[in-house]
Amino acid sequence: MKARILKPEAHVFEHEPYYEPVSDEIEVFEAAYKNHLPILLKGPTGCGKTRFMEHMAWRLDRPLITVSCHDDLTASDLVGRFLVKDSETVWVDGPLATAVRIGGICYLDEVVEARKDTTVVIHPLADDRRVLPMEKVGELLEAPAEFCLAMSFNPGYQSVLKDLKQSTRQRFVALEFDYPEATLEQKIIVNEAAIEEELASRLVKFAHMTRNLKGSGLDEGASTRLLVHAAKLIASGVAPVIACRTCVAQALTDDADMLAAVNELSASLF
Repeated sequence: MKARILKPEAHVFEHEPYYEPVSDEIEVFEAAYKNHLPILLKGPTGCGKTRFMEHMAWRLDRPLITVSCHDDLTASDLVGRFLVKDSETVWVDGPLATAVRIGGICYLDEVVEARKDTTVVIHPLADDRRVLPMEKVGELLEAPAEFCLAMSFNPGYQSVLKDLKQSTRQRFVALEFDYPEATLEQKIIVNEAAIEEELASRLVKFAHMTRNLKGSGLDEGASTRLLVHAAKLIASGVAPVIACRTCVAQALTDDADMLAAVNELSASLF
């Protein structure tokens, strides 16, 4: 068996990722990091959780390794596995083990999508032990002070099958995210898409209209991310109504009646 190989998946940010704080999330994150506490981000999709993690990795000058969780994610996908390379068996660290070794930030995005038996592997890292058992190679990997474990999920999609176990969530410092208030969301759109403030203001009004339909035909309203997508198309010369239809309405639903309703909302503003 050859020596262990680290997977080069860490993202180091040379320039500051743009992020507008909504509350005291930056101060709480920095305090949690200083005290070696893991962080849980709760909030709807597209509200800025991933951008916040990128911003914090830049602020703390740590490499960021992001794992997009899904139903087929196994413990081996996180920790590592033996692979055959050039007729020889080599051990390849997974993203979680890599983050521990390099003292980086491991961000498990939408962690409830992972299998419950997979999330158990993070428990020893998320308490006072701060260790990662690597049973296949007989190693107990101790996390350095610089390592940080963070994860996110959308409480709006909670169900009996898609929820965090109490044994997992009670290990974390929780930060709740939501869409920014109107003035701040408008500022974000202007900065991200370089459009006029008046257009950004109308996009925000459109978003609030769709968010009022949550639970009345829509699972989620328009996210800040979708508004930025629409704004970028508008900045490139696409008509606002078309941008709202393709970036927002079609992304929110496939139901014909709801599509018509959302499109009527955008037409009333543009």
